[in-house]
Amino acid sequence: MARHEKPAEADRANAALLDRLHLVELVTADLNAYLDVPHRITVVARSCGGEGSGYDPETRRIELCYDDLTEDRQRFEEADHHPADEPLADIVRETLHHEAGHALVDALDLPVRDQGRAEEDAADRFAQLMLLRTPEGDRTLLTAARAYDLAAAADPTPDPDGEHAPDQARAESHRCAAYGAAPARHPDLATPARAHCAATWTTTRDRWTADLTPLLR
Repeated sequence: MARHEKPAEADRANAALLDRLHLVELVTADLNAYLDVPHRITVVARSCGGEGSGYDPETRRIELCYDDLTEDRQRFEEADHHPADEPLADIVRETLHHEAGHALVDALDLPVRDQGRAEEDAADRFAQLMLLRTPEGDRTLLTAARAYDLAAAADPTPDPDGEHAPDQARAESHRCAAYGAAPARHPDLATPARAHCAATWTTTRDRWTADLTPLLR
């Protein structure tokens, strides 16, 4: 179930982007076509006042925050990407799949549940799994990686107590997955440091697919 709440005045452009491209509806439809979760998970797009997008296991609700996109828009535009609507759409797709990963960790009671960075990393890998099932999913992952690069440049000192991996590490994880899933498609990403990425991608795909087996349609 997906719905959009009325945005705050400052968030109207971001809310309009989501409405125009039906991003929330398309991502939830794709997830519902692939998985049969035994309970309802609500996806709400709303103004969050800086709280940040996330999944609440108590309410089984994913919140996608319009205001999260404001800094991303500014960073891409400062990096001479005008207009920034296309990368923002990719960021939304990646974010929704990441939060869906949290919802599935909860639904399946996986061992990484409530394990801080381990759960966050698993949610990132779920986003990789789902996006790389689609023809343009590698582009989405690489755009999200670019967003993490820009965030890292804006704040180069990661929080040592943060639950997420540092932005640079998350960026590299997405690039590694995109390259590992299709090395011939991304020769520009080939480096000695990524020699392991094909094996890493296979592990990501196989582990998440095995975990999802009870829910697969």
